[in-house]
Amino acid sequence: MRKIIEHRKLLGVDKAVTLSELKSVYRNFMKEFHPDKIQDNEELKLEVEEKSKRIIEAYHFLVSIAPETLEATLGEYNNTTANANISDINYTGKRLKISFNDGSVYEYFGVPENTYAKLVNADSQGRFARRHIYTSFLYRNVSKTTLVL
Repeated sequence: MRKIIEHRKLLGVDKAVTLSELKSVYRNFMKEFHPDKIQDNEELKLEVEEKSKRIIEAYHFLVSIAPETLEATLGEYNNTTANANISDINYTGKRLKISFNDGSVYEYFGVPENTYAKLVNADSQGRFARRHIYTSFLYRNVSKTTLVL
């Protein structure tokens, strides 16, 4: 969740931002912080390049978790979570990454450590995830990230 807050803060948007508003904010930032605008100051150019990389990363991340994006990819998500088996699980700091045997990888945010422990120890990880993870936490597709512009 901290990553989400940092990206929103960097772009100066709140959680209610729409995709079109996000795109507008992104374009305005890129006009201001585009490295090609700096020609004569190499140090400033490197600083602007780093800032533009952070802006691009924040934009793509926020697009991937936007309600419009999640709604547009809901059918694919439901198909994967209902029909594909879990092939790998990775947990780092309240972020749970689940890889499926169809090649999809989804990242879930704000997952408590005890929920992760229960998932790992469950008789059926798929059944546990369907009941307690897939519809309970904010997620994004990290393997087949689809951008809706």
